[in-house]
Amino acid sequence: MASTIPPAAEVLDGLADLHCHSGPNPFAREFDHVEGARDGERLNMRAMLVKSHHHNTVMDLLAMKDQLADVKTEVFGGIALNAQVGGINPYAVAMCLRMGGRAVWFPTFSSQRHLDAHPEGTGFPVATVELPSRVVPLRNGDGALVPEVDDVLDLVRESAAMVSGGHGHPEDIRELFTRARARGIERMVINHPDFVIGADPQMCREFTAMGAFVEHEVGMYDPLGNKKWDPALLLDWIRQVGPEHTVLASDLGQINRPMPVDAFTRVGQALLDLGLAPRDLRRMVRDNPLFLLGVSD
Repeated sequence: MASTIPPAAEVLDGLADLHCHSGPNPFAREFDHVEGARDGERLNMRAMLVKSHHHNTVMDLLAMKDQLADVKTEVFGGIALNAQVGGINPYAVAMCLRMGGRAVWFPTFSSQRHLDAHPEGTGFPVATVELPSRVVPLRNGDGALVPEVDDVLDLVRESAAMVSGGHGHPEDIRELFTRARARGIERMVINHPDFVIGADPQMCREFTAMGAFVEHEVGMYDPLGNKKWDPALLLDWIRQVGPEHTVLASDLGQINRPMPVDAFTRVGQALLDLGLAPRDLRRMVRDNPLFLLGVSD
């Protein structure tokens, strides 16, 4: 009997990638924002969110506006609150969001959690230039979140943007999302809970009860990607947390790694072959990320 499983490319048509590490960047990149968006047209990619650990990517996109004019994939930027932008810096956030940014990531490689997971930079890309850095703390000496956190969340609410827990400790992300929800923020995401962060499915269900989404990275499950985890593990996560609360993104762009379209296609096909319903795959790669970006279908 012929298989009734549709080809992954058909299900992925019109997807949105919330986690693309295209260039320019101090870390070596396989492609820039324009090249990534143009390649996304192979799957009619609706939108792409470009992320840098070092700078506000909105400014890149404004400078590339003419090059992006004839590209069908719409590209959005945001800001990660690491040392290079001044840490938890409401002034940098205000500029990013008011100039069109759609995402704020709380500290990623400047978080203590990230440094504990990558002592002396092991297992993480090395910048092509020497960059001074420091830990960006979320809490002050008495254990409370620093007041700038609330200032940043107010700016996120003002712009109806997305907030990410970054590479923070799960308990810090819980308090961050609690504050965000109390402010009426609807777009929250925890990135790769099983990488660096260490949040298990039970804790992730606590986050989804607050309205957050759990993002998993196809680059980590692609046999030609960077982690080579079994897609069956990803399917288990999806079933434990629910496709209605899950987002699949690429986390690709690093030198010598696959193009996002190819990783989405390979991992998407593997999930379909394992029994994931096509409607659930489509929800995780299109409907949920478009909601988080605030982009209409």
